[in-house]
Amino acid sequence: MPRTARIDAPDLLQHVIISGVDRCDIFDDDNDRSRFVGNLSKLLAQTGTECFAWALMSNHVHLLLRPRLTRLAPVMRRLLTGYAIYFNLRHKRSGHLFQNRYKSIVCEEDTYLLELIRYIHLNPLRAGIVQDLAALDSYPWSGHSVIMRRSVMEGQLVDEALAFFGKRMREARERYRQFVADGVAMGKREELSGRRKMSNLEELGEEPYDARVLGSRDFIEELRLRRGLEAHLSRPIEIEIIVSRVCDYLGIETDSLRHNTRATKIVDARSVICYLAVRRAGHSGVEVGKQLNLLRAGVSVAAGRGDKIVLNDPALLEFIDK
Repeated sequence: MPRTARIDAPDLLQHVIISGVDRCDIFDDDNDRSRFVGNLSKLLAQTGTECFAWALMSNHVHLLLRPRLTRLAPVMRRLLTGYAIYFNLRHKRSGHLFQNRYKSIVCEEDTYLLELIRYIHLNPLRAGIVQDLAALDSYPWSGHSVIMRRSVMEGQLVDEALAFFGKRMREARERYRQFVADGVAMGKREELSGRRKMSNLEELGEEPYDARVLGSRDFIEELRLRRGLEAHLSRPIEIEIIVSRVCDYLGIETDSLRHNTRATKIVDARSVICYLAVRRAGHSGVEVGKQLNLLRAGVSVAAGRGDKIVLNDPALLEFIDK
């Protein structure tokens, strides 16, 4: 179960999160911010990429993009490489500026487009960069101020976003602003940036889980049918195989997993199996529980414990992936 490949193809709506290496700041001043936004704007035009939302923070950036003529990867490569070269030269530094892998989440457009626009544009307010919504209206380093006509960013699809709120621009803008205001009380909404715990439906197997996708079972199935994406959304490894390999690694018999015991090796094996099968392979808690004689709630707790075990034992994953 190696690190999963990105899901990348033209016409996919993607929430992109770019972070500074070791959480370092990637903007020192407004000149840096202006350079980044200018580079982004030019690339949008050159690559036929659409931008619905964006927000610059101190050590990371949120973008909501839909490449039309190319995949996301070449767009991001040009954006990040160009800015990193500029930043290092200007500030007389060397080495990596960004984390090696930006995060990209393919999003089901009909369900999440407006939610993501609101979530991304509220980031400066949630982080305390601006004090209130009135200040956010004029904050120049977020797409919200562009929609509010307080700043300009060529390439941002303002009219397309406002069209969801009405035909008359003034009325649509007022409704959009109220929509954003309604989102303030919703908090971080971590599920919109891929940092989420599985819901009860996902654990029951009624909804899929894939950290690379924000969408329904039907949406994931549509992605699987798209030419070029089959390998990236292949069917998960079977639970029985996960159980067998974990038991081999820990040197225990598979039958012992069903025993009601507190033996450390058995508890650890169950925990690792739950983590790998549910959180990485996407099987339901009910399915996994049948293999281990655990209730769904027990599977969920065990998966959390297994996450820590795997983190502290990289050789385990190497063994599983053989």
